[in-house]
Amino acid sequence: MKALLSLLRRTLLITALLLLAACASTQSPVFSIPEGDWKARIEMQSGSDIVVSTAVPSAKESREIFGMPLYKKGIQPVWLEITNHRDELVTFLPVGLDPQYFTPLEVANTDLKSKDDPTALVDEFFLNQGIGALVVNPGETRSGFVFSKLDEGTKAFNVDIGRTDATGQSYFETFTFFIPVPGLAIDHYNVDWRGLYADDEWVDLDAEQLIERLESLVCCVTDKKSQGSGDPLNLVIIGRPIEVYTAFIRAGWDETETVTRTSSMKTIASFLSGGEYRYSPVSGLYVFGRPQDVAFQKARETIHERNHLRLWMSSFTFQGIPVWVGQISRDIGVRFTPKTITTHKIDPNVDETREYLLENLSYAQSLAKFGYVGGVGEVSIDQPKGNLTGDPWFTDGYRLVLWVSSEPVAISDVQYMDWRQPYD
Repeated sequence: MKALLSLLRRTLLITALLLLAACASTQSPVFSIPEGDWKARIEMQSGSDIVVSTAVPSAKESREIFGMPLYKKGIQPVWLEITNHRDELVTFLPVGLDPQYFTPLEVANTDLKSKDDPTALVDEFFLNQGIGALVVNPGETRSGFVFSKLDEGTKAFNVDIGRTDATGQSYFETFTFFIPVPGLAIDHYNVDWRGLYADDEWVDLDAEQLIERLESLVCCVTDKKSQGSGDPLNLVIIGRPIEVYTAFIRAGWDETETVTRTSSMKTIASFLSGGEYRYSPVSGLYVFGRPQDVAFQKARETIHERNHLRLWMSSFTFQGIPVWVGQISRDIGVRFTPKTITTHKIDPNVDETREYLLENLSYAQSLAKFGYVGGVGEVSIDQPKGNLTGDPWFTDGYRLVLWVSSEPVAISDVQYMDWRQPYD
């Protein structure tokens, strides 16, 4: 534990889903594109005699329900139904779903002008659509909408329920949802997970075999023609599909759109305005003879700056758990390119962003273990390498290996795997 805390302190000094497939023997898509009416996409969770059901209407569906383009106003309605089978009342805490949620009448009056009649502020339709009172009595079911800030792609949120028993003891229960919402052309939705590898290509490895395999991989990504050497493969993720997926979404990473006419226009508009585009497409880099299977990004308020990572599903597993090889870097600028509309300039210190991810997942309680392996090869600051667009980079040469978790793990419980020592 001392070694773990020491390394985490050191990363603080250095620093500034998904996803994916099922296990090797039962490959199947886990990112299905949600279809149909929003009521057909209701998801349910239960615990301690409390049942929570939820669904998130798309932009088109929201407009049909409320008669307003809520998504264009940055507002996303989340439908909830809470059933209380307990003997005591429970309380729904909407701040847990979104600390900046909108009230029903606030939404109804988003187009309010100063000259408007103030007596028209009360809109009974919107009041009735809201979830109303936050207390759910014993045996009662309460449903309605909570108006949250907009998150396209996958909507991640908590439904927090508080209760007090007959002895006066207070309890707090959290239901965490990850809801795919129609509307964006997310890159990993269209991956043929079943067809990536033949059944006889899969192999399960022990620790020594895994280290050897990871250190024998190519150092860097390449282009479509397998020419050139680009950004370093400095990241390894170990986790079952749901674990990889929820870990990154919980840590605040956004999914990435494919290059379409719509996403291209959004990219150009964001480039010209310098505004935020959370789901901006990333260029295709190649490993295993194919472009990334999925990309995540964490954008600032401008498209010019973001952290982003790419992941490729490997053909090997560790103790039956899928292994993903990845590349992570920090964008610090952007310029136009004919192929992908824009391309980003990266921070040459790629290790900084690698360590940022370690801290990010740790603080998000999405990390169970971590360690390091070699494989990239040391590249000095005095003699940096260049990526496929000519940006320089340097590194200590190590790959960060992360075991992600869909269940919260306290930072003090994160385990360090003593494989390689980049800080000796």
